[in-house]
Amino acid sequence: MESKKGAVSQFLESNFLHFNAASVVDAAKGYETHLNAGGKMLISLAGAMSTAELGITLAEMIRGGKVDIISCTGANLEEDIMNLVAHSHYKRIPNYRDLNPQDELELLHNKYNRVTDTCIPEEEAFRKIQHHIEKIWKDAEAKEERYFPHQYMYQLLLSGVLKDDYEIDPKNSWMLAAAERNLPIVVPGWEDSTMGNIFASYVIKEELKASTVKSGIEYMVWLANFYEENAIGHGIGFFQIGGGIAGDFSMCVAPMLEQDLEKDNILKWRYFCQITDSTTSYGSYSGCIPNEKITWGKLDVDTPSYFIESDATIVAPLIFAWILNK
Repeated sequence: MESKKGAVSQFLESNFLHFNAASVVDAAKGYETHLNAGGKMLISLAGAMSTAELGITLAEMIRGGKVDIISCTGANLEEDIMNLVAHSHYKRIPNYRDLNPQDELELLHNKYNRVTDTCIPEEEAFRKIQHHIEKIWKDAEAKEERYFPHQYMYQLLLSGVLKDDYEIDPKNSWMLAAAERNLPIVVPGWEDSTMGNIFASYVIKEELKASTVKSGIEYMVWLANFYEENAIGHGIGFFQIGGGIAGDFSMCVAPMLEQDLEKDNILKWRYFCQITDSTTSYGSYSGCIPNEKITWGKLDVDTPSYFIESDATIVAPLIFAWILNK
């Protein structure tokens, strides 16, 4: 029996009737239909969605069993935890478009790293986490253990060492919700993140071995096994926020299994939605329309596909609200 929709969903259904607005509702209904049929869902996070506090709705999606696996950048992996422990120190700059180079330099000197209108405080965010995660890395290496980047972050959160530093309601942290559920995550290109850079610095100083953190190739091998085991029945859907490596890395697993491993009867992704404001242009993966993915063996001709040309910080919470019957 379908649950009654709340005020937000009712507003969407009665007002979002055309163009990108209609695509939002169509995509939300498609997501819901896929889950209700027994399908699973991957969500990919590009950009700075954690700093945009997507965790407010994404954490509830995770707790509610509405997402089965996440593919995200290293930045999104760590920035949710940074917001969890340093929220009061963040600095918002509504007039960021008016900043000149000297203004930006002053932010750097004051140890504020700007993400559009929001500045992440280096000392309170990065450094507060660094000494804890350094110990976890070194303890693992001493025991000759190796883990994926997200597993180290899970150990950090579940250890409880950060609890006294929480500055937001922990129910709004998607990483905490994911850790508590042990949700599968893949983090392609993790080294392109603050914590990845910090880890690399320890490798350069010969305080850690690069092999202590499992690699992107190992993520792909793990993902291939996960996909083959779970792409059955109604299969796995793909809800993509932004573009880039967070999306393409995971989406490639379906054609890899079929074309490179020459396996038969591999289900392609069985739902696809992308929210992007990237212009469709020559060579742009972030802005390529869903049909292009058919030619690469990622989507099938009958995969329900939706393309929303809009700001994900606005659109994604609305779609999640629909799924959660808000």
